[in-house]
Amino acid sequence: MNFEVLDPGLAEYAPAMHSALDPVLDAHLNPSLLQNVELDPEGVALEALPVQESVHIMEGVYSELHSVVAEVGVPVSVSHFDLHEEMLWVGSHGGHATSFFGPALERYSSFQVNGSDDIRQIQSLENGILFLTKNNLKYMARGGLIIFDYLLDESEDMHSLLLTDSSTLLVGGLQNHILEIDLNTVQETQKYAVETPGVTIMRQTNRFFFCGHTSGRVSLRDLRTFKVEHEFDAFSGSLSDFDVHGNLLATCGFSSRLTGLACDRFLKVYDLRMMRAITPLQVHVDPAFLRFIPTYTSRLAIISQSGQCQFCEPTGLANPADIFHVNPVGPLLMTFDVSASKQALAFGDSEGCVHLWTDSPEPSFNPYSRETEFALPCLVDSLPPLDWSQDLLPLSLIPVPLTTDTLLSDWPAANSAPAPRRAPPVDAEILRTMKKVGFIGYAPNPRTRLRNQIPYRLKESDSEFDSFSQVTESPVGREEEPHRHMVSKKYRKVTIKYSKLGLEDFDFKHYNKTLFAGLEPHIPNAYCNCMIQVLYFLEPVRCLIQNHLCQKEFCLACELGFLFHMLDLSRGDPCQGSNFLRAFRTIPEASALGLILADSDEASGKGNLARLIQRWNRFILTQLHQDLQELEVPQAYRGAGGSSFCSSGDSVIGQLFSCEMENCSLCRCGSETVRASSTLLFTLSYPEDKTGKNCDFAQVLKRSICLEQNTQAWCDNCEKYQPTIQTRNICHLPDILVINCEVNSLKEADFWRMQAEVAFKIAIKKHGGEISKNKEFALADWKELGSPEGMLMCPSIEELKNVWLPFSIRMKMTKNKGLDVCNWTDGDEMQWGPARAEEEHGVYVYDLMATVVHILDSRTGGSLVAHIKVGETYHQRKEGVTHQQWYLFNDFLIEPIDKHEAVQFDMNWKVPAILYYIKRNLNSKYNLNIKNPIEASVLLAEASLARKQRKTHTTFIPLMLNEMPQVGDLVGLDAEFVTLNEEEAELRSDGTKSTIKPSQMSVARITCVRGQGPNEGIPFIDDYISTQEQVVDYLTQYSGIKPGDLDAKISSKHLTTLKSTYLKLRFLIDIGVKFVGHGLQKDFRVINLMVPKDQVLDTVYLFHMPRKRMISLRFLAWYFLDLKIQGETHDSIEDARTALQLYRKYLELSKNGTEPESFHKVLKGLYEKGRKMDWKVPEPEGQTSPKNAAVFSSVLAL
Repeated sequence: MNFEVLDPGLAEYAPAMHSALDPVLDAHLNPSLLQNVELDPEGVALEALPVQESVHIMEGVYSELHSVVAEVGVPVSVSHFDLHEEMLWVGSHGGHATSFFGPALERYSSFQVNGSDDIRQIQSLENGILFLTKNNLKYMARGGLIIFDYLLDESEDMHSLLLTDSSTLLVGGLQNHILEIDLNTVQETQKYAVETPGVTIMRQTNRFFFCGHTSGRVSLRDLRTFKVEHEFDAFSGSLSDFDVHGNLLATCGFSSRLTGLACDRFLKVYDLRMMRAITPLQVHVDPAFLRFIPTYTSRLAIISQSGQCQFCEPTGLANPADIFHVNPVGPLLMTFDVSASKQALAFGDSEGCVHLWTDSPEPSFNPYSRETEFALPCLVDSLPPLDWSQDLLPLSLIPVPLTTDTLLSDWPAANSAPAPRRAPPVDAEILRTMKKVGFIGYAPNPRTRLRNQIPYRLKESDSEFDSFSQVTESPVGREEEPHRHMVSKKYRKVTIKYSKLGLEDFDFKHYNKTLFAGLEPHIPNAYCNCMIQVLYFLEPVRCLIQNHLCQKEFCLACELGFLFHMLDLSRGDPCQGSNFLRAFRTIPEASALGLILADSDEASGKGNLARLIQRWNRFILTQLHQDLQELEVPQAYRGAGGSSFCSSGDSVIGQLFSCEMENCSLCRCGSETVRASSTLLFTLSYPEDKTGKNCDFAQVLKRSICLEQNTQAWCDNCEKYQPTIQTRNICHLPDILVINCEVNSLKEADFWRMQAEVAFKIAIKKHGGEISKNKEFALADWKELGSPEGMLMCPSIEELKNVWLPFSIRMKMTKNKGLDVCNWTDGDEMQWGPARAEEEHGVYVYDLMATVVHILDSRTGGSLVAHIKVGETYHQRKEGVTHQQWYLFNDFLIEPIDKHEAVQFDMNWKVPAILYYIKRNLNSKYNLNIKNPIEASVLLAEASLARKQRKTHTTFIPLMLNEMPQVGDLVGLDAEFVTLNEEEAELRSDGTKSTIKPSQMSVARITCVRGQGPNEGIPFIDDYISTQEQVVDYLTQYSGIKPGDLDAKISSKHLTTLKSTYLKLRFLIDIGVKFVGHGLQKDFRVINLMVPKDQVLDTVYLFHMPRKRMISLRFLAWYFLDLKIQGETHDSIEDARTALQLYRKYLELSKNGTEPESFHKVLKGLYEKGRKMDWKVPEPEGQTSPKNAAVFSSVLAL
């Protein structure tokens, strides 16, 4: 039911059409309804009794049988007849559910479903009841126990649910999708797109799903694909209700009038056989609800909000004589339902009363109802006495009443000193008879005490044990680790659990259900992951960096562009910034600023992460500015008006972030010196005032930008150092305002905390005390249901706590080079007009785009996370929708959050570090097209870095111009690696090994061979990668790499830089070739490449059966190709060529994938042979390696 379009006139009761049928309607609560009803102090009925004595019911004619009070004064939001038992369920606008048993409406159960939201639909199942609220789906037993509680996204606004079968549920509301939920696994299995503004009513027949929209349309959708098959545009205003029976669809709703929406007295009826409308049915009441009640005929029940009910045939004429009147206690009927047997009707009104109308004195709600289970009588009196002198007596035998009050044993921490119970000593008999095998001891059980029972030793003191003051005595939070109790779960430091398969079986989807890519944290110096995400979601920065390409080996802008490209291609899978961080470690300035952390410091959390990330923020902006300043501005970055994006000699980073200013130094002799300068970011400077007065963020920001300070400086006039007053005037504001918060001590933290408390008190006073906890409104507010404007504007207390930072700030440049800064709200925009019109007068509005925060956690050393407002273009590319949403980025954990969470800083554990504000409508100023800077010339011949390389040592032939790969061409690929850092692991007590940190690998050799053409199988890339980092293990047995092969001074190989070879592979990926290899997933991961899955043909998966082991390339080559490879060492040319041959064999055996059954038999034979031979290849004498075969003679000939 769409309550937003209710006509206020509906509250006035219409004149009686038949006085004989019209009962008297009381304007206020009928006192007879409250006979023997006890009210608690808040006015909620504790017990509801039948209102009146049994009345005479005429067979076949609906009359009122009973009326009861569910909750006094709280409107009934939904009613539902139980489909399995003789019960009527009622939900209220206060989130309370009540059930009544039988036609006498005896109260069966009553419990709270939601603390703040109304119950919008109820659905009965065999084992319990489903309750739907705004963004929560709860499944509870009929007695009130929770079976599951499924939280939906906070942005959801659900209105209806539909049970398609016994275990599948559809949930829809005012958003552009409908969720399909599996009730067995309690997981979302499908998301169907629907038109805006969404679906509020759903019905189902054996042919279609029927979806009602608030726009007045009813869409018919396919049962299997959920695609729209037909649509009926029923009403021009809004849809109120509809029902389906047989081949008829009946609708009621509101039509648009000059004065607004008006209830339409014509029911639109449609014939589903011909898919067209038939003659509208005119009724004599204002229809708000309608249901088919097919007993002898397909009659319709039409109910108005004022209590009038009319029966009529959908294809006939409505007769005024068929109207009867429900006597609601409140002014409006809020809900209506029909029992499965059609013998009972239920009405709920706006004062919390439920009215039952039946057509017989003893109706049944269902044709075949099962027996209802009632609570057992109390058995406390029959319990045996307990002997307190027995130490082993279980105290759980003592019955404790269920209560919501605080227990006496739940003492506050200040009055209690918890102490762990001392473990009892091992029995001497066990120690005497124990036999040791290795480090494990075995002994028979002496049976001196019962299993798992330890006597209570209340008189003994365990003072020698440590006191864990952090462990709470309250049952709340005992399941969590004590040191993490304060930190919210999603903000805690996330770690990857490694197994024997490495990362293959780690469930990243558990941490990230979006399509955005997270970043892995196990790489050295990965503390900057959050800032990388911030830069990526700045649209101008992302486009600029991805358009950049230079010849420098270690260019941070190039490596950042490669990483951004991976984030673009990813569909929710995490990426790693290993190549970017490798280049970052080579920058001397980074080491000089202390930005390179040692592994021990990073693991123990010794470094101050807040200061570290703020220094990193200043460093990366300066470094990108320098890297881009040397190059010509790309053509893609031209202004909308045709002017250059930046001036000559400056970079685009400077145009985006740089703030031009004048530094004035005034000596006491009167001499003034003015110097022009610029800065890429500002640091907050806090006032010294400790009085606790209100100080807006805008005031602190203005003080920090227009800084004024007294310092010693050289004066040319006085020719000596003199005390001077230094001031800073702003000449030009940046497009992106970057702020380092500098909350590095307790003094700054107390300032944030104090200002947040002052802002909280001001907000409470501003709203006149109307704010309630968790948006729980008073009962009197429900009478304003028809016009909820006032309540929707009030934020909750939780949203106002710990908030000092504004979402928008307004800056104005004055004529005398001054600067005015103020907080900016949506209300200010309504008052002063849009910000775009004021930009011409030097007025700019900046919106908060990202906040980087330091999470304080003493056990893990803390971590850094980012709140980022992801723009429309990113959602359009990833999800196909255009909207903005705040997200939490915690390494590979990504979760949508409420916008208020981005500015809430509890200084006990969540400290702000960096703020990013961007000018409003920034993206619309620039042409943000990305032109791939990598050209085909990267594949042509290049010089080697090795000084001793000779042409006779060349192992590959570069591609000619006529051999350039095309879309879909095959390329065989293999890579070899060396180890930079050894694996860190621990041995558990049971003998198993647990990987703490995997070994850090670096690519040492990359080979690509032609996959088709006359030169098929001949390499065109065989690059050895030069490295400046220390190699701890060359893995010669597996890689074929020897010490010296990667050293430019002594190597005889074709030695290149990683960036050079990376560009070649990127060009092949972008051109659309298909890579063939064995175990390519690991190769691409170490090379740090993101390759679309449809461009990877991995033989390790082509020749693999589900739930079986992976087979080595050596065994596959011996079994299918009769080749012996990888004899002494591995050779990447040999492996790449062998993988190509295996792929050709796969196409031959599977008939190009058209005969999977025959290929399955081949795989069964492969696995049987492998088990017999223990997966080992026989080694006959005199076996020659294929790399000495005739195919290499063709390479030398070419």
